[in-house]
Amino acid sequence: MSRSKLVIIGNGMAGVKCVEEIIALEPDTYEIVIYGNEPRPNYNRIMLSKVLQGEHSLQDIIINDWTWYAEHHIRLCTGETVHRIDTRGKYIETESGLKETYDVLILATGSSPFIPPIPGIDKERVMSFRTIDDCTRMSEYSKTYRKAAVIGGGLLGLEAARGLLHLGMEAVVVHNAPYIMNRQLDEKAAAMLQEELEGQGMSFLLAKNTQKITGRSQAQGLQFTDGSKLEAQVVIVAVGIRPNVDLARRSGIATNRAIMVDDYMRTSVPGIYAVGECAEHRGISYGLVAPLYEQGKVLARTLCGQETPEYKGSIPYSQLKVSGVDVFSAGEISGEGMQTAIQHLDGIHGTYKKVLMQAGKVRGAILFGDTTEGTALLGLVQRGADVAELAPREGAPDPAEIAAAALSAQENVCACNNVTKAAIMKAIQEQGLETADQVKEQTKASGSCGGCRPMVAALLKHTHNLKNNGGTGVVATPDKPAPMPVCSCTDLGHAELKGILADINVLETGLPDISLILQKLGWGSELGCSVCRPVIHYYLQVSGGTMVVRELEGHSEIQVRWDDQIPLSSYARDARGLAAQLRASWIGAAMPSPVNVGVAPGPGSLVSALVQDIGLLASPAGWEIYAGGHAEHPVKQGGLIGVAETEVQAATLASACLQWYRQTAWYDEPLWAWTERLGFMSIRETLLDDQLQKELAATLQADI
Repeated sequence: MSRSKLVIIGNGMAGVKCVEEIIALEPDTYEIVIYGNEPRPNYNRIMLSKVLQGEHSLQDIIINDWTWYAEHHIRLCTGETVHRIDTRGKYIETESGLKETYDVLILATGSSPFIPPIPGIDKERVMSFRTIDDCTRMSEYSKTYRKAAVIGGGLLGLEAARGLLHLGMEAVVVHNAPYIMNRQLDEKAAAMLQEELEGQGMSFLLAKNTQKITGRSQAQGLQFTDGSKLEAQVVIVAVGIRPNVDLARRSGIATNRAIMVDDYMRTSVPGIYAVGECAEHRGISYGLVAPLYEQGKVLARTLCGQETPEYKGSIPYSQLKVSGVDVFSAGEISGEGMQTAIQHLDGIHGTYKKVLMQAGKVRGAILFGDTTEGTALLGLVQRGADVAELAPREGAPDPAEIAAAALSAQENVCACNNVTKAAIMKAIQEQGLETADQVKEQTKASGSCGGCRPMVAALLKHTHNLKNNGGTGVVATPDKPAPMPVCSCTDLGHAELKGILADINVLETGLPDISLILQKLGWGSELGCSVCRPVIHYYLQVSGGTMVVRELEGHSEIQVRWDDQIPLSSYARDARGLAAQLRASWIGAAMPSPVNVGVAPGPGSLVSALVQDIGLLASPAGWEIYAGGHAEHPVKQGGLIGVAETEVQAATLASACLQWYRQTAWYDEPLWAWTERLGFMSIRETLLDDQLQKELAATLQADI
C-alpha cells in the first residue's frame, strides 16, 4: 500500500517537532520529505546565544542529527529555498529548479529578523543574530574589532550582547524604551537585570532612537535623534522578527501578518497547513517555542486522523536564563484594571516576585533570580485562578518544593521539550536519578533554554522526599475539593450532571418522563425536589432542544430581562432598532440565571451598558459589546468583548455571547460569575472566532 507524501517546507523547530509527533503516533502513514534552506540538520535556535557565549558547541545544539532522518526514512533536502507552490498541481519548486509533488504540505517557514529602515542599515559589519552563520560572523569580527553596538534591548539583543562580551568585545545595548525587556518585565525587575548585566561588563543607552548608522561603506557608529553619537565598528540589529509569508502570499494562500490558520492549523487552501512562527491563529503569531510545540501536536494528531482538542491559543510566557540570570514572565504584566496581588523584593538574595491580578483573578507574573515557582504560577495564569490560591500553606517547609508538589501530573515543566511533571518523576523513580543533570540527560528537561532547571531540581527533591516516607520537606499534592452536589437527592455536581444529561436523548432512549430519567441517574427521590427539577429541565433543554419532559411541562423558565427604566422611544433611532431586534430574537430563550440586557445610544444614556450582563453601547466605530457587568452587589464593570460596525454584526456577537453562556454555564450561575469562572479572555477569544460566532448565534435562534 503506497503512503501519502507529506512535504514540509522548513527544517526548524516547529516543523520538525510536528514530524516527531507524527512518527510517534503513526510512523507508517506518510512518506516524509523536508526542505530546509540552511545546509545542516535541525538545531535549537534558542541555544545560539549559548554557542556564542562559549557554553555549548554547535554539535550540542543539534536536535536531530543526520542519522535521525535516515533512521526514520525522512528525505532531508538542505540548502534548498522553495520559491513556488503550485496549489492546483500540488507540487513545490525550489530556486535551484527542484520540483517535488505532495499530497499534504506543511508550511513551517518560520520568521526572519525585522530590519528597520534606518539609513546605513545595509553597510558592512551590520548584521542580525538569527542563525549559526551569524554566530560565525560575530566570532570572526571579534578577532579584529573591539566596539560593538546592539540595537534592541529585548531578550535576543541581551543574549547577543552577552556573547559579544564573551568574545572580548565592548557591548553597548541601545534600546528605544525606558527599560530593557519591557514586554516581559516591569521597571523594577528590568532595573535588577540591568544592574546584573552591567556587573558583567555590558553598557546601556535607554530611550534612544537610532537616526542612522554612520560610516562610508562600513559601520563606524550610530547617530541618535537627540544628536548624540556612539562609536561602533560592529552593529547587531535585534529588534524583533517578521513571519516569512512571501511564499504563501505568492501562492494564493490567505495571509495577514502571518499565514492565517484555523484551530487545526489549516490554511485557506485544502491540504496545506502552517505551523510555528509563520502561522497566525486568531490574529496572533507566536515567537516563543512552547506555543509552536502545542501547535505541532495538534497538527500531528490531525494529520494522523486522530481526535484532538483544537488549538485555542496560548498564554505567552518566558522562563529562561538571560546571561546567567533566571527570569520568568507570564500573562499580562500591564494594562487597564491590572493590580498587584503580590510583590516581594529580597535585596540580599537578589530575587523579585510580582503577581498581577484583575477582578480577583491571577492574570500575570514576574519572577527574577529565583524562578522555581514559574510553572505553578503559569498554571494559575492559564486557568485565571482566584487570587486566594496564592495564599501560602501553613507549615510548608520549602517554597520550591511546595511549587513542585502543587503542579498537576500532566503539567509541562519543560516547555521547550514538552516534558511533564509525571515524566520527570517517573524517570527519577525508575532510574534512580540523583542530580538535575541526570534528569536532563534522561528526559531532556532543562536541556534547551535552561529556564526550568530550578523546577527540575525541586521535583528531584520532592520525589526523593516522597520515597523516604516522611523525610523533612515532604509536601503532598492537595486533593481537589469534591464538587458541591446539585441537591440532597444526589452526589452529582453540576458539571457531572450536565455531562450525563447531554448524553441522554429522550427520543432514542424512550425516557418520556422525569421519573425514568431520575431512576436511570440513581436519584434519591422519584421526582426529585424543587431544587433539582429546574436544573435537570434546563440542562436537558440546552443539550438537546427537543427533550421535553412531561412532568416538567409548565415549569417557569428564566428568561432575558431588559432595562425598562426608560421607554424604548427615548433611545436614539439606531439604539431603538437594535433593542427591538434583539428583543424579538431572544424572546422565550431559557437562561440558567436572569440576564439583564441594556442598549445605550451613547455614554450619556441613562442606561449604562457597562453594568449589564450584556450591554451594547453605540460609539463612533459602530457598537461596543460588553459582558459580565453587574449593577448590584458585587458591583462589576463588564469587559469589552468586541466592536461591531453594523447592527447586524452587533446582534450576532451579542447573540453568540448569550448562547455560549447558555451552553457552558451552570444552572443558577449569574453571567458575571460565569465570566470569572471561564476567564474573560477565554470567552472573548472564543466569541471572536467568526465561524464559531455565527454558529452560536444560529444555535440560539434554532433553540428558541
